Amino acid sequence: MRTRLHRHARRIKVIVYQETLFNFKEHFWTFLGAFAGIGLIGWLNSFRLPTDTPLLIASFGASSVLVYGAINSPLAQPRNLLGGHVLSAFIGVTVQHWVPQELWLASALAVSLSIVGMQITKTLHPPGGATALIAVIGSPQLKALGYGYVFLPVLTGAAMLLVVALIFNNTTASRHYPTNKRWYRFWQRVYHE
Repeated sequence: MRTRLHRHARRIKVIVYQETLFNFKEHFWTFLGAFAGIGLIGWLNSFRLPTDTPLLIASFGASSVLVYGAINSPLAQPRNLLGGHVLSAFIGVTVQHWVPQELWLASALAVSLSIVGMQITKTLHPPGGATALIAVIGSPQLKALGYGYVFLPVLTGAAMLLVVALIFNNTTASRHYPTNKRWYRFWQRVYHE
C-alpha cells in the first residue's frame, strides 16, 4: 500500500513538473501572435469607422487565448473560431430582437442557445457564448447594428484573428495550426508558395 502511494506521488510530481516547465519559444510565439492579432483589431478600431462600429469586442480576448495559446485544442480550430463566433452572434442578435425588454431572460437564452447551436454544428468555441451575450447587453450603438453585428465586428474580427494565427502559429517548425490535416496541408501550400 505504501509503495503504491509513493509510486502515485512520483507520477504526480512528474506530471506537475512537466506541466510547469517554462518553454520560452512557445511563450514568445504565443505573445507575438496574441499581440499582433488583438493589436491589429485595436489599431483598426482606433480609426473609428464612419458608422462608429466597434471592431474590438471582449470575446476576442478569450479567442486569443485559444488560437495563440492552446493551438492544439479542438476548440481553437478555424471552423470553431469562425463558426462559433458567427453562429453565436446571429443567435444573440435574434434573441435580442425577440426579447428586448427582459435583459435577464435574453441573456440566459442567448448564451444557452448559442452553446447548443455550437454543439449541434460542431463549432464549439467558448468565447462564442460571450459574443452572444455582448449582442444582448451591448451598448445602444451595438444593438442598433442588428444583424450587421454578425459581420462587423464579429466575422471581420474573427477572420483577422485567424489570419494572424495562421501566420504566427506556423512560423516555427514546432507549432502547427490548424491541427486538422486537411486544413494544415492547404495552409502550407498557400503559405509556402
